[in-house]
Amino acid sequence: MSVVEEEGYLVNEPQPAQYVLTLSCPDKQGIVHAVSSYLFMTGCNIEDSRQFGDHDTGLFFMRVHFSADSPVTVEKLRASFAAIADSFRMDWQLHRADSRMRVVLMVSKFGHCLNDLLFRTRIGALPVEIAAVVSNHTDFQELVASYGIPFRHIPVTKDNKAEAEAELLELVEAENVELVVLARYMQVLSDDLCKALAGRIINIHHSFLPSFKGAKPYHQAHARGVKLIGATAHYVTADLDEGPIIEQEVERVGHEVTPEQLVAVGRDVECQALARAVKWHSEHRVLLNGHRTVVFA
Repeated sequence: MSVVEEEGYLVNEPQPAQYVLTLSCPDKQGIVHAVSSYLFMTGCNIEDSRQFGDHDTGLFFMRVHFSADSPVTVEKLRASFAAIADSFRMDWQLHRADSRMRVVLMVSKFGHCLNDLLFRTRIGALPVEIAAVVSNHTDFQELVASYGIPFRHIPVTKDNKAEAEAELLELVEAENVELVVLARYMQVLSDDLCKALAGRIINIHHSFLPSFKGAKPYHQAHARGVKLIGATAHYVTADLDEGPIIEQEVERVGHEVTPEQLVAVGRDVECQALARAVKWHSEHRVLLNGHRTVVFA
């Protein structure tokens, strides 16, 4: 709401609703014109527009942030835009820009990414609503409770993995969850779960992929004398740690740094990379491009 003065009184003036349209389709002439003309004809105002044509895949990607006054609604926009989308064979989504994405965070015994995401959400740095935190341990139950967020303990063993994943999927459906974030959740997800939540699970990997897979990555890095410590946030697929990369972060280190110091540096870069990936995804800035991503950051 804005405030204007009218006959000596301050009056609240309603602001236009904000929307985000994202799309990908085979690249051809007229896409931008068709989208911008549609928005103009429906009384919308474009506030930001980004696009990219990938010559390797022949696909075109676009993100448009626009505003519109009532009686325009997201439902009316979706219904009326469908004909244009069909004519260009678009894979598209349209959302209210002020809608906070409902998220489930998953964690095991390393809590730095969880703590970082909880704090960023509380101060408004992340446009998400955390529906629950799920863990196969209870180490961070008190931390989560201090933020007033539900904590769900779902133990995982070799004998109950299917049941544990079914419980997670039930939670996702019941809470209308749009994104699952593996904030150092140290369980390998089944192929079926990866497929069920394709494009809706983000993981943080404790290295600059592809490198140093397996146990104690920072000790491996120290043994190899690396000069850069990195972290990689990516979508989860059935191929372990090989999903489309959203964001990577690095920090330069010297020869004098110990493995323990590398771990501390690694925690920082993991938090930064994961927070950016969650933010960009929740703002509908990430579009899948095969095994890669287009990020309109």
